[in-house]
Amino acid sequence: MKGKFIVIEGIDGSGKTTQINQLSKWLVSSDLIPENNQLIITREPGGTTLGQSIRSLLLDTSRENSPDSITELLLYAADRAQHVNEIIRPSLNKGDWVISDRFCGSTLAYQGYGRKLNIKLIKDLETIATQGISPDITFLLDIPVEESIKRRANKKDDRIEKEGKKFLLNVSLGFKALSKQKQWKKISAMNSKEKIISEIKSEIKKLIHSE
Repeated sequence: MKGKFIVIEGIDGSGKTTQINQLSKWLVSSDLIPENNQLIITREPGGTTLGQSIRSLLLDTSRENSPDSITELLLYAADRAQHVNEIIRPSLNKGDWVISDRFCGSTLAYQGYGRKLNIKLIKDLETIATQGISPDITFLLDIPVEESIKRRANKKDDRIEKEGKKFLLNVSLGFKALSKQKQWKKISAMNSKEKIISEIKSEIKKLIHSE
């Protein structure tokens, strides 16, 4: 039986890491994952060894290492192609479950809505990189940009976060638009951690029981 592919999206500061940790603990202790299968936690960019090198190129804040917008897009696509072929597809084919912190939605939001790159070009690259793999369910942790900035106040910004408030506002609008188009499960990240994980669990149970 093919495994399940769960993706968590959202701008930085939305609590993705916290919810992935909570979700993974719950899934491992539940009886949803077949006995002989496991849960794989991964991320984009950087889910593979090659991807970790790409991640450092993408998020490096030193100006001389800064890729232009098209180079940045192609690096994300390269990271995804490796990620799908090395981690995601083999795991799903074995019946394992995969949770990924970010997937194609982030590229559309950041490079499409944020960088204003051609959406068709991004989707064409997505098709090449994913080779037909798509999430069974995607959650958008929705948070106001002002709150995101506040939550990240004591952390050093990476290259993407340094783009500033206007860029992030466009990215946030992109995520909201994509959530509607693709029927993601949008959850307010302003809710308590307990309420958020409760909603995520409920949606995953619905997904399983609808099969």
